[in-house]
Amino acid sequence: MKSSISVIGAGSWGTALAVALSKKGHDVKLWMRNEEQFLQMKKARENIKYLPGVILPNNIELFQDICGAVKDADIILLAVSSQAVRKVISNFKDVANEKQIIVNVAKGLENTTLLRISEVVKEELPKNAFAVLSGPSHAEEVCRDMPTTLVVASSEKTVAEYIQDVFISPKLRVYTNPDVIGVELGGSLKNVIALGAGISDGLGFGDNAKAALMTRGITEISRLGQVMGAELNTFAGLTGIGDLIVTCTSMHSRNRRCGIQIGQGKKLEDAVNSIGMVVEGVVTTAVAYKLSKEYNIEMPITTEIYNILYNDSDVREAVVNLMMRSRTHEIEEVVESKKMQW
Repeated sequence: MKSSISVIGAGSWGTALAVALSKKGHDVKLWMRNEEQFLQMKKARENIKYLPGVILPNNIELFQDICGAVKDADIILLAVSSQAVRKVISNFKDVANEKQIIVNVAKGLENTTLLRISEVVKEELPKNAFAVLSGPSHAEEVCRDMPTTLVVASSEKTVAEYIQDVFISPKLRVYTNPDVIGVELGGSLKNVIALGAGISDGLGFGDNAKAALMTRGITEISRLGQVMGAELNTFAGLTGIGDLIVTCTSMHSRNRRCGIQIGQGKKLEDAVNSIGMVVEGVVTTAVAYKLSKEYNIEMPITTEIYNILYNDSDVREAVVNLMMRSRTHEIEEVVESKKMQW
């Protein structure tokens, strides 16, 4: 099955997915905003800034004209930062048609509205089908054909299965899930915990501390997710525990690398600038903190990371605050037995 796919955003993840899709024989249009990057990639057929050493196959067509890139595509894949999604859609929605499926791969929440990306897309393109693609997936590995698993969620089963067929390959296994809310929240909120894992590493703490952060972190994620309408089962899957593991433990993770520098004493702005790419967890921490207040949900790890990032709290005091919280029991549901219905 051959499809025409417009990939909006030529960062590391957008480029990696464009390469993976082109290897399956799809016609891929890759759009980027930056003219210098466009000229460099057109000349070298390589994304030197984000994925050096990965050559773009010939069936990837490069675009700077966003309307030209999305026109007549079967799928529009949004691979820009979460905060840029609304603006990017506004630049092409006049030429989009209702039959095009919108697939989001950004892992974040809109800061100004606290909306999930599916909700943003619904406001801007209310008649288009939507799917979110997420899971434990570093661009640096996907573009080099290392085995990776993803999950695609949509409210429409046929849409999820179509996107599954478009992406699945011997090196890229894709599962389906009806829980759009859970998949979006799992992919977004794990970045907050990854910042905390990086801070722990930067402080010189060991595996014990990281294991605790990850375990209690998934509890916080699922706690907020449930009150927002997500299925608890989702957080035990690829976009919950799976993505949390890979983002908290790998040096490919921008959020973890940023956290390490903060733990070592670097200011937030300097740490983010040194990464050279969007660190989604920084904005997501603020959104998650606001959501926890809005829904009256206890999220102590998120709260301490928020205070470190935005209130200049001392990182070591934050650790003491977490360790000396009121005594409580540990047995909490992270998964449940009921089967989700599509």
